[in-house]
Amino acid sequence: MIAVGQKLPNATLYEFVNEEREGCTIGANAFELDKLSAGKKIVIFALPGAYTPTCSAKHVPGYLEHFDKIKAKGVDEIWCLSVNDPFVMGSWGRDQKVANKIRMLGDGSGELTKKLGMEFDLTARGLGVRSQRYAMIVDNGVVKYLALEEPGKFEISDAATTLKNL
Repeated sequence: MIAVGQKLPNATLYEFVNEEREGCTIGANAFELDKLSAGKKIVIFALPGAYTPTCSAKHVPGYLEHFDKIKAKGVDEIWCLSVNDPFVMGSWGRDQKVANKIRMLGDGSGELTKKLGMEFDLTARGLGVRSQRYAMIVDNGVVKYLALEEPGKFEISDAATTLKNL
């Protein structure tokens, strides 16, 4: 499993872009993690799935609520990561009204999740292999802080706890 002080492994993440911008068309766009994180301070929070109860009612709303305070600590971007496709993540982001505050990144095949050692097998519950719930602070691709939740818990990967560690 990835640890504080280690560089993130490279992987391809996908984001549904709602508005055309330089280098991005409307729709699903692929991004290489090493390029996406270069020179930036990023808060990443990962969760088992889009539209799931705790993720929708607490995890994403908490990061929206604390957005200004997190940005005031020098954070360039906040990312929500899940083993879902970019279309689902884009739809969920619109539903959660994240606008341009949180990047909703899909790790559809679990490539990054597996490289981080954060996969969580929920096949017996009909959900397949998903991501564990965690939060991390990454500076220029290097993990500076990591909070991994125990299965079924939501206590340390929330926005308020992450903010205290910035």
